Amino acid sequence: MSTDSTANKYRATLNMPDTPFPMRGDLPKREPGWVKEWEEQGVYKKLRDARCNAPKFVLHDGPPYANGQLHMGHAVNKILKDMIVKARQLKGMDALYVPGWDCHGLPIENQIEKTFGRHLPRDEVQAKSRAYATEQIAQQMADFKRLGVLGDWDRPYRTMDFGNEAGEIRALKRIIERGFVYRGLKPVYWCFDCGSSLAEFEIEYADKTSPTVDVAFLCAEPDKLAAAFHLPKLEKDAFAVIWTTTPWTIPANQALNLNPALVYALVDTERGLLVLAEALVEKCLARYGLTGQVIATTHGGHLDMIRFHHPLAHVDPGYARTSPVYLADYATAEDGTGIVHSSPAYGVDDFNSCLHHGMKHDEILNPVQGNGSYDPALPLFGGMNIWKANPQIIETLKNAGRLMATDKLLHSYPHCWRHKSPVIYRAAAQWFVRMDAGEGVFTLDKAPKTLRQTALDAIDQTSFYPENGRARLRDMIANRPDWCISRQRNWGVPLPFFLHKETGDLHPKTMEFLDRAAALVAQGGIEAWSKLDAAEWLGEDATQYAKSNDILDVWFDSGSTFFHVLRGSHPGGSHESGPEADLYLEGHDQHRGWFHSSLLIACALEGRAPYRGLLTHGFTVDSKGIKMSKSLKNGIEPQEVSSKLGAEIIRLWVAASDYSGDIAGDEKILARVVDAYRRIRNTLRFMLANTSDFDPAKDAVPLTQMLEIDRYALARAAQFQAEVLAHYEVYEFHPVVAKLQVYCSEDLGAFYLDILKDRLYTTGAKSLSRRSAQTALWHITHAMLRWMAPFLSFTAEEAWKVFAPGQSDSIFIETFSDTSAWENPALIEKWNFIHQVRDLVNKDIEAVRTEGKVGSSLQADIRITANAADYELLASLGDDLKFVTITSKADVVNGDELKVQVTPSTATKCERCWHWREDVGHDAAHPTLCGRCTGNLFGAGETRTVA
Repeated sequence: MSTDSTANKYRATLNMPDTPFPMRGDLPKREPGWVKEWEEQGVYKKLRDARCNAPKFVLHDGPPYANGQLHMGHAVNKILKDMIVKARQLKGMDALYVPGWDCHGLPIENQIEKTFGRHLPRDEVQAKSRAYATEQIAQQMADFKRLGVLGDWDRPYRTMDFGNEAGEIRALKRIIERGFVYRGLKPVYWCFDCGSSLAEFEIEYADKTSPTVDVAFLCAEPDKLAAAFHLPKLEKDAFAVIWTTTPWTIPANQALNLNPALVYALVDTERGLLVLAEALVEKCLARYGLTGQVIATTHGGHLDMIRFHHPLAHVDPGYARTSPVYLADYATAEDGTGIVHSSPAYGVDDFNSCLHHGMKHDEILNPVQGNGSYDPALPLFGGMNIWKANPQIIETLKNAGRLMATDKLLHSYPHCWRHKSPVIYRAAAQWFVRMDAGEGVFTLDKAPKTLRQTALDAIDQTSFYPENGRARLRDMIANRPDWCISRQRNWGVPLPFFLHKETGDLHPKTMEFLDRAAALVAQGGIEAWSKLDAAEWLGEDATQYAKSNDILDVWFDSGSTFFHVLRGSHPGGSHESGPEADLYLEGHDQHRGWFHSSLLIACALEGRAPYRGLLTHGFTVDSKGIKMSKSLKNGIEPQEVSSKLGAEIIRLWVAASDYSGDIAGDEKILARVVDAYRRIRNTLRFMLANTSDFDPAKDAVPLTQMLEIDRYALARAAQFQAEVLAHYEVYEFHPVVAKLQVYCSEDLGAFYLDILKDRLYTTGAKSLSRRSAQTALWHITHAMLRWMAPFLSFTAEEAWKVFAPGQSDSIFIETFSDTSAWENPALIEKWNFIHQVRDLVNKDIEAVRTEGKVGSSLQADIRITANAADYELLASLGDDLKFVTITSKADVVNGDELKVQVTPSTATKCERCWHWREDVGHDAAHPTLCGRCTGNLFGAGETRTVA
């Protein structure tokens, strides 16, 4: 018989691993089948049933906007949420996850205008918007499911559901009752493209080049000015000079602001006497190309209420008015001239200063219309777009002899975050939620503290992940103005008010009407309010009152969902006593968005935050740290990656990334993720293959009877699980992925599983030695499938069907393994040292192999010299030491220091177990086998105690 045929003969006697779990995941082809299976089997419902009466965990979904295809940022967000919910489910909690969508608002309305044209009737805009949002949700939902996200997909929440629209009106009513809502004329951010006011949340800053102008205002009261500067009279015309980056506001100028504490100079120049902040005289004269001499100085307080002519008063009678000096701290000597021109309709500070000095609302000039053009009646510039009017205003000032200088300035400027176009402050009658003390339109149950203070207190009671989010949100709440909650659009939840046509006052029955409006909308949606004839509710009063067409800011929609979703359309939140969700999770931009609006609404309604914890993640960026963008073509799309590599690779990439910062991804990074996935999958496959003939009911070995290395492997698994669960508890995944890779490659692959192969393959199939190893593998596999299930969901589920058929319908119904009985710190300490010794042995064997003296480590005989303590530990392994070092012979002797001597074996190689042994051929019937193999095949089998 030839050697090869003999080897083949004995190979059949080995316990070779076998499993239907394939080496290749073939994820792109197979994942859609698992998604379909989860859906058809109602896995989410089964998870709820499995955790009936268990402690609840609610991650409330920040609703993505129902517009456009999902990008990788969406994928990161939803996968993070899914991983957290699954980890809490495996912890044994009833982990609820109801996906939601934000459905109202301008982007959808813009899409309708692009498709069907502007100026559609309100009813038509609403009908088309609702249909469009429904289509978008269906598309996005399919993509979210494809990512392996489990949730209540059969019953998601949508802010446009009638019940949620009605719930929002009820939330508004309660906030009014608490005294937080008022109506006022006030400058608010205004976007001409939106044709509407914007909230702070909707503003982003970008560089803008603006024209600067220094403009001279002729003094209308020269005697008073002379007296203020302690002069008997003025010998020339005197001018107050202002500097601004918004020439378009000059036509609406109504005052000048000076700082009472600053020193102002009267400067004699060839263009008259100029009033300037003393500290800026030199800079200003250089800018104007003038020489001058300071002839007098005075504090700003002495200039109070002196009047100056509008700079175009002598050009057109429409500007024949004067601007008084008002004293205000916001005029500084940091730049410009120290004098600020005031157009109260277009600046918050200007507005407040003018009102403080007695100006009435109806006296405020507001010529800029909602579309960005001046009122046609405005002298000189009527009908012009304000940005296009800037050059003409500058030219008109120049021709009028009032322009001292002009230049251009690149500066950070507020822009609409939807249109990326510059916005302005514009005074408009709007509805506000008050942050500080003051009265509301109706106050039936006044809150004990201001909204700002209540929100700041709530932040102190909230957990933040990462912690630096606390300061970020606190700063935004501490410094924000009142919240403008009204918008002048069609697609949104109405402010269901009736306003007196002359006074603008609310109808006395407003609170009753809010209840009726909520009931109306609950039956027919926001469209029912739009179609309502005021006479139906007001009767004879209908001639005196106008029905409001304003809608609520879309941030009010999503911000109030804790109230009308967690407590309304999808009740069963985590805490019956209140609206708190356990966690809100979004990108860090939501400190100014959803986190912010939700906090304000909950504090207004309930006096507390709607969440117990806030988790924020970074943006998706390319390998250079540049934010992924379709225009830059530097992004990776989830749909494409899923079709090429599998959604599992996206999930692993998300889990492996430190989400507290920006999350980098490109093809090279994903290729590394694929390699990591293969290592984990191959380790899992080895364990599945080597437990395929193991029936725990019949074959499991009690812990006390297991071999020492198997007990060590379980102790190490228990230690590892404690680390994993500690990370999961604080919503950390990247340390788990990093440690799992090391665990698979080093703890298992390069050590325990490597040592185990001989015992698994060569000992008796039903021997204690092999069953002990299989028992350990079976327990570790159970534990490992649960560790990886939150992020490698498809793979864990696939393996679960192979590993535990019939045990439960899904790995997610299971709970983390109880590893308490496995804990053994002393054994871990001992085997950590043995692991180090084995690394030393491998290093020395590799040196001999490099010299060509041995092939595999089994061809080596080793002698380990160790000091007394180490000798005792290594000697406790007995003859099993050679199995630990994977050599054919291993001795340990006493000595001074730890060292290894490697000698090529002079024995013969056994064709079955590949060990080099002196007793190969001891049985004439099996001349190529060693005594260990003949014993395992035909005798009582070898006895092992350690490895």
